[in-house]
Amino acid sequence: MQKQLDALLDAARAELAAAADNAALEQWRVTHLGRRSEVTGLLRSVGSLAREERRAAGQAANAARRDLEAAFEARQAELRRSADGAQVDVTMPGYPVRLGSLHPLTRTLREIRRVLAPLGFRAVSGPEVEWDRYNFELLNIPADHPARDMWDTFHIHDKARPGELLLRTHTSPVQARVMEQIQPPVRVIVPGKVYRYEDRSAKNEAEFMQVEGLAIDEHITMADLRGTLTHFVRMMFGPDRELRIRASYFPFTEPSAEADMSCHACGGKGCSVCGGTGWIEILGSGMVHPKVLADVGYDPDVYQGFAFGMGVERIAMLKYGVTDIRSFYRNDLRFLRQLR
Repeated sequence: MQKQLDALLDAARAELAAAADNAALEQWRVTHLGRRSEVTGLLRSVGSLAREERRAAGQAANAARRDLEAAFEARQAELRRSADGAQVDVTMPGYPVRLGSLHPLTRTLREIRRVLAPLGFRAVSGPEVEWDRYNFELLNIPADHPARDMWDTFHIHDKARPGELLLRTHTSPVQARVMEQIQPPVRVIVPGKVYRYEDRSAKNEAEFMQVEGLAIDEHITMADLRGTLTHFVRMMFGPDRELRIRASYFPFTEPSAEADMSCHACGGKGCSVCGGTGWIEILGSGMVHPKVLADVGYDPDVYQGFAFGMGVERIAMLKYGVTDIRSFYRNDLRFLRQLR
């Protein structure tokens, strides 16, 4: 058997040296190491030998198989190194690097800040986990006020102070925090996330972004609010946009108003974007309620101010023609690359 094994090894090594690609190498493996290979057949025939010959024959056959396996792995590694070297061409241009871009909500938020900064509004932030006192009480929304139903609130369980911690439902709590800390004049915007217990739909999300604006000083009127909002819509959507103020209700402003802009898609003639009315609602606003001023230590007989709040997603939907608010949070690169 030893002579047969020596001849088999010589022939197999010669064929292995001639294998020039992976296909030939695989064929060699099947022929010389597969279940029907000659070396496998010799191993199976050991049992038919005389008892005194079996041990030596088995050891020789196993050694031959190990030699072939080692030779196969060495040749495989050699072909791999050769292939890797052949694929590297230092004269070829490199693969283009795909540049990242800002998320459309980040871009919209930055543009809002750029529009309002020249008017003296500086950006401030506040906690997303908020006290009931700031989210409601200091905004003229006491515990028994029916207006609390306007905000579906996520409450946080806290044994030490039950019912007092929540996820903020709007960015307005930062208004109270700022007014407690500084004296007028005040001009701030408050960008940040807010949370409401709402069903997710094309127009609603349980987690979204707002920008709150606040201006407090002597002799501020609704005319100042209207001028600020007119400047905003024209800078964001074009110089031809018109602003319309409609009466509304918010507990922390008096009077309160909804602000609409003339449709940027049809110029106010009526289309599917504006529902045929020629106007698009963009934000809520109003003059800060005297009680809110008094509760933070301002004299409402001396100081007045206005506040406004807008959804960043809504502004982005109007600006980019997006019809489903959920698209901003699906992380679909095809969608995000369209809005670069």
